[in-house]
Amino acid sequence: MEQDLQDLIEKTKKTAQRLFSGPVPIEVPYKLWKSFDPDLARDLSLFITGKFYSREILPLPERQMIAVAALAALQKTEELKVHIHGALNVGVPPAKLAETVFQIGIYSGFPAVNAALAALKEVLVSRGQWPIAEEPQPKA
Repeated sequence: MEQDLQDLIEKTKKTAQRLFSGPVPIEVPYKLWKSFDPDLARDLSLFITGKFYSREILPLPERQMIAVAALAALQKTEELKVHIHGALNVGVPPAKLAETVFQIGIYSGFPAVNAALAALKEVLVSRGQWPIAEEPQPKA
């Protein structure tokens, strides 16, 4: 049992490192949780990051694009910025994030798109990645 816990801790650290190392100038939720309840923060992190985000059925870039889409649709822009950073950190190109945001307009409306694009632009500016480099568009 102790080895299982150690493995989970290592998996949690490795996944968190991939997502949130480098430029993430926003307080990630774990740090906020930890300031209120360190034990609960650890348990939440082990479950969310160690058991869920580290699953390999969906690779981290795809998982982050889904998180971006869901948070954009819900207009949860502060959490969205954290996951935009995470998506960029695991290699999702900015143009794909923008396309992900535009896609939610069909289901959530364009006020949600506008708020999410503003968050995306803010993150890209903070990382020195604005404006987005144009990528060739596939022909239909």
